[in-house]
Amino acid sequence: MLELKNISYSVFENGKEKIILQDISLNINKNELIVITGQNGSGKSTLGKILMGILKPCSGQIFYNGKDITNTSITERAKLGFAYGFQQPVCFKGLKVKDLLQIASNKDVSLSACCEQLSKVGLCAKDYINRPLDNKLSGGELKRIELAMILARQANVNIFDEPEAGIDLWSFDELVNIFQKQQSTNIIISHQHKIISIADRVVLLNSSKIDKVGTTSEIMQFINDEKCNKLRGEI
Repeated sequence: MLELKNISYSVFENGKEKIILQDISLNINKNELIVITGQNGSGKSTLGKILMGILKPCSGQIFYNGKDITNTSITERAKLGFAYGFQQPVCFKGLKVKDLLQIASNKDVSLSACCEQLSKVGLCAKDYINRPLDNKLSGGELKRIELAMILARQANVNIFDEPEAGIDLWSFDELVNIFQKQQSTNIIISHQHKIISIADRVVLLNSSKIDKVGTTSEIMQFINDEKCNKLRGEI
């Protein structure tokens, strides 16, 4: 379904090339739940942005259902059925929560359907359906509204960059349940063991390269290794 071939990405800082991703090759199957993990600075978020078309790789190719989409824009990928959840949610000023859900679903959605989406992410529809998207909403509230928007889109490929950020404990458990029930391809960038534990496969990045790919049980031993203690915030 989704294939990455030899993806590399680098930037120049102070006149020197800094390699962010190097020779990344990966196949992702339809309706597979993939978790991308690794130490800070290993290239996880950059890889997610390249998959969505926010960034363009310096070399390599991306194929979706056999079609080369390497140079397609974020808008074109959205039309193909891609959705993206930012690490820091974007605030759409001037819109209400209900407006955002209707735009995301690309149709006139009933009030009851909007309420259902908000309830799935642990928000009381009565309190939020007509709330404006402004700075009065907390980071956790914005994160859950963004998740409701992505669910409303019913995309084929969902990419989430640290979806647990700013989420309280109760909502985090609900978040995990949502991912388990999703009938779509989900690519989640996360350090959280609970999210890693529900993955079909885990991709472990290390120093800009794929270190290991395997099931949770196969990869967890390397995450728990002393060399990977940064994943747990211990060093």
